[in-house]
Amino acid sequence: MKKNVMIIGAGGVAHVAAHKAAMNNDVLGEICIASRTLEKCNEIIASVKRKNHIKDKSKKLYAHQLDALDIPATVKLIKETGAEIVVNLGNAFINMAVLEACLETGAVYMDTAIHEDPDKVCEDPPWYANYEWKRKDRCRSKGLTAILGVGFDPGVVNAYCALAVKRYFDKIATIDIMDVNAGSHGKYFATNFDPEINFREFIKVWTWIDRKWQQYPTHSVKRVYNFPVVGERPIYLNGHDELHSLSKNIDADSIRFWMGFGDHYINVFTVLRTLGFLSHLPVSLTTGQQVVPLKVVKALLPDPKTLAPGYTGKTCIGNFVKGWKNGKKREVFIYQVSDHKKCYEEVESQGISYTAGVPPVAAAMLVAEGVWNPRTMVNVEELDPEPFIAILDKIGLPTDIKEIKPGSKNSFDGTVGALEKELAKSTATVTVSAANPLIALAPKPLAGTMKKTRKSSRKKK
Repeated sequence: MKKNVMIIGAGGVAHVAAHKAAMNNDVLGEICIASRTLEKCNEIIASVKRKNHIKDKSKKLYAHQLDALDIPATVKLIKETGAEIVVNLGNAFINMAVLEACLETGAVYMDTAIHEDPDKVCEDPPWYANYEWKRKDRCRSKGLTAILGVGFDPGVVNAYCALAVKRYFDKIATIDIMDVNAGSHGKYFATNFDPEINFREFIKVWTWIDRKWQQYPTHSVKRVYNFPVVGERPIYLNGHDELHSLSKNIDADSIRFWMGFGDHYINVFTVLRTLGFLSHLPVSLTTGQQVVPLKVVKALLPDPKTLAPGYTGKTCIGNFVKGWKNGKKREVFIYQVSDHKKCYEEVESQGISYTAGVPPVAAAMLVAEGVWNPRTMVNVEELDPEPFIAILDKIGLPTDIKEIKPGSKNSFDGTVGALEKELAKSTATVTVSAANPLIALAPKPLAGTMKKTRKSSRKKK
């Protein structure tokens, strides 16, 4: 049994987590929000109070200034606050420092993303083995619970894999994790979470196919799938955190990750990347000053938290699993749909932050109650998924499960073919108005193309 939570970070995900923790503080106890910028922590607290989300008014909700890279300072604050659960929701550069502080104090450690070295991008897989897993023996010897990647993806999708193994399949062939945002924020271009971390993900694609790591160029493999609620959406093969633990812990031939991108996003991203604006390495200006292009882009783009008030539409994230049950082929889509507007009405957040911020609170509740108590370092798929999914159902992220007829029109084929053929299908083009860049539309097919399509359609009939 554990009590008192320290949330490290004050971005969009921490904002949601603070709301949900306060709404369940009868289980979690006192809540401290710690970040380098005290003002941002206090803004979150003001939002929680504005929504009247403090369930037990006798429990404290308060803020502290903290540089989480300063391990002694983090150790000192954990001891002073009596926090027994530390939820690391800062950027991915601080993971190892916060984990070290938890190892020194005995506080439970959680995060929602894999650690990154600021000077390295898309290192060789498996990424967890480069950093976090090197501390697994120390966690085990100290009896310390450390739960890695307990956001949505990674996190809930890992639990969906474990659920598929536990309830739906005797043998799994493939898992395709699909993440689409069918919402609209009304900005010319923006990322839904930290732009620096967002762009670093898309340098190259590491994916797990035929039980080995394979590399592909970014945005080179495209599919279009008709998702529940949000409809047809283009998705691209991507590398992602969860593949690096699932490939070790789940027995499947291929485990792939697909993310939704519109043509406009890809066009802007491609221009930025081609011009060198997404580089994490410093460049010298004519003044002699050095700047990091990626950090400049981050400074120019909207803060993801500011997107929330006008965000409309829905997200859909889920696992399409294929395999066998009782000797018969089976296909199941396990997924979750969230509504941006409803998320804002509830906690003053957009849906992307909401889906990432609710799961660590559900996990903290399971730890607080002693339901999850591995006393070592684990990834989410190594824990019982059912109590986790049950709490998520209650506190804002209900799961849906859809049986799919194998090979039907609702099936998903994630098989990756020859790169030359995949590239031919992955072209993204939009028409942009020079007078109003917000007008970005997919070009209409040429008239001759339309006629040919109709003729060929009639012949087939």
